[in-house]
Amino acid sequence: MSTLENKNNSMCCPLELVQQVIGGKWKIMILWVLSEETKRFNELQKLFPNITQTMLTKQLRELEKDNFIHREVYKEVPPKVEYSLTPTGKDFFPIIEQMNHWGKLNLDILNK
Repeated sequence: MSTLENKNNSMCCPLELVQQVIGGKWKIMILWVLSEETKRFNELQKLFPNITQTMLTKQLRELEKDNFIHREVYKEVPPKVEYSLTPTGKDFFPIIEQMNHWGKLNLDILNK
């Protein structure tokens, strides 16, 4: 089941929809990094050393199901997989930029 569906298979309110899509601990950071350029799985692992391979895979799969990222598999040996933002992910990026801006403005206040 996609994170965009609730148990009754019906659409949610808009804010609940956003929360479901980006609600994973690592999803916003993954989208931020992929906004800069396409990344391979191992590159993402190196950028986020505190995330397990299982959790990174789970977060990437959910973002892919929700059409925020594209997973490109190249038929080579060894297999090569790259992740990039879809048009939906790119469309969402200004919201993440605003969240980053808010975080910068409030970092000192919230770290007291």
